[in-house]
Order: sequence, then C-alpha cells, then structure tokens
Amino acid sequence: MDGSGQGGAGQDAAGRAVEARELQRGWYGEPLGELFQRLIGDLGLNQARLAAVLGLSAPMLSQLKSGQRAKIGNPAVVQRLQALQELALQVAEGDTGAVEAAARMEEIRESAGSSVLSTTTHSSAAVVRGIQEVLRSVAPAAEIERAARSLAPDHPHLAEFLRVYGTARTSEAVAHYEAHRD
Repeated sequence: MDGSGQGGAGQDAAGRAVEARELQRGWYGEPLGELFQRLIGDLGLNQARLAAVLGLSAPMLSQLKSGQRAKIGNPAVVQRLQALQELALQVAEGDTGAVEAAARMEEIRESAGSSVLSTTTHSSAAVVRGIQEVLRSVAPAAEIERAARSLAPDHPHLAEFLRVYGTARTSEAVAHYEAHRD
C-alpha cells in the first residue's frame, strides 16, 4: 500500500497521466502542459485567460495540462489553440506587437474556429521547432553557419538545411519545410 489506503491507485493515475501526455505528443506535437506553459509565457497570459481565449473552462484546461485528460474534444478549441501557437510564434519573432497580439487573441476567442489555421501549418511548425531545437542544442548559430559554408561546395542541399533550420527564423524554416515536404 502507498499509505493512502488506495494501494497503487496513485501510481495508476500517474501512469495514466504519462500515457495521456504521450498521446498528446502524437496529436498536438507536444504534451499540452508544455504547450500551455509556452503560450502563457510567450503571450503574457495567465492560465485563466488562456482558458477563456481557448473557450475551455479553467478546470478542463487544468485537466488537459496535468494529463488527467488526453484529448481536446471540441475541434473549434483545437483550431483556437493552433491560432494561438501561430500568434505566439509571430510575437516571439517580433513580427507582432503586444497591442496587435491582444487584439488578435480577442478575435481568436470570438472565433468559431472554422478557418483560424490549418492543421498542416500547425504540424509543420511543430516539426520545424523540433528540428531547430535539436540543431540549436548541438551548436550555436555561428558554428552552424560555418558548417553550412564548409558543406556548401560539395553538399549544397545539406548546407541550405543547416542554414534554414539552424540559423533562420522559424517562419522561414516553416516556409522551407512546406515547400520541400513532398
């Protein structure tokens, strides 16, 4: 027993949360807890405001964040989430200011979610961020640029890959990925 009188119930709940987070990684590109925290930080929100913009109750957002629930059942909420991810990317890259971001969040909150953002863009951005994270964890941008220059004469496509995903803005890398994914 674990001292709670429930035997392994606590361990079972923890196991289900781990499983839910792995499902979220497959569905949304990362666990929702990590995604929500990034959006909160990038957009200057608190958890209650994020829930309001998404159209979720605060308890539902908390359950998704902790892995007590795995999936967002409402497609409009998923589309709002995707729109917030794109907005956070624009803010992080300096393409959108705070006033414009606040207005856009209000538009997202009011939207029915029908045409906010395509799943393809969300998936592409998640893939690109993953590639960038790996490359940038291995070497700083200046070193990646030097490696790209040294590869360019014999391996121009690899050099381009290193430059785009290792040193360029995420929006440029997403455009590159979209153009070369087929």
